[in-house]
Amino acid sequence: MAVDNVDLTVEPGDVYGFLGPNGAGKTTTLRMLLGLIRPTAGGVRLFGRDPLLDGARALEGVAGFVEGPRFYPYLSGRKNLELLAAYDGLGAGRTEIDGTLELVELLDRAKDRVGGYSHGMRQRLGIAASLLRRPRLLLLDEPATGLDPAGMRDMRALVRRLADGGMTVVLSSHLMSEVEELCNRVAIISAGRIIRESSLRDLLATAAGSYRLETTDPVRARELCESLGVRVTGAGAGELSFAASPEEVARLTIALGKAEVGIYGLTAEGASLERLFLELTDAEPAVAA
Repeated sequence: MAVDNVDLTVEPGDVYGFLGPNGAGKTTTLRMLLGLIRPTAGGVRLFGRDPLLDGARALEGVAGFVEGPRFYPYLSGRKNLELLAAYDGLGAGRTEIDGTLELVELLDRAKDRVGGYSHGMRQRLGIAASLLRRPRLLLLDEPATGLDPAGMRDMRALVRRLADGGMTVVLSSHLMSEVEELCNRVAIISAGRIIRESSLRDLLATAAGSYRLETTDPVRARELCESLGVRVTGAGAGELSFAASPEEVARLTIALGKAEVGIYGLTAEGASLERLFLELTDAEPAVAA
């Protein structure tokens, strides 16, 4: 998946949600951040260093995994971490490895072969391997994908603990609930382009002002919305959804009354990242992964 003018700025202490549909370009972007692929234009800076120019030095203080971690299935969780620590020259001893396993709640399974781990346990072991690098920045590519509800809960709790400890996290995801629960800043990518980037609070504020209208004549109600410049965001049997200011809602209800269109219900809906995400990404052309 090609990306086009992706521009991200992650500040220290952020839990930065990189949100987009499957095939939108999230993994490609993370691969460029880690120096695994070369951008055709532009550049990457990690704590001021370019992975393509500075090589491994640029990744000091950076860790994570893309498209899932990989381990030797016939070795134990602890042995896998010992080999990774030795290979990376981290100097992590038994005490540090066990402390990391305890943090990801795998210490009681440290002696078990990874081949017997659940998917969620392997994901948490991947984070444990990343933490051995003592990172300031942790890059996670869809860490909750394929997990059952309990596994998702455990993964989110782990990311929250790391963030509360001061670690900066970039979390690639297509799960709105995950981003909304964990992140303070969000970038939405679709078809390889960033279509919105802001704090989560500001992003949710733009999703506010949505209403659901039930009427005796939804076709006529939609015509009135369009004539007043009110943006209709969805329609169903006997109802429609729209985004409007309070003044526009007042004008619409007056217009409905004059047109003798009965109102069964007019409900203000809360801000929803999912609704905004779908509105933004539905407007983008579909791109194959």
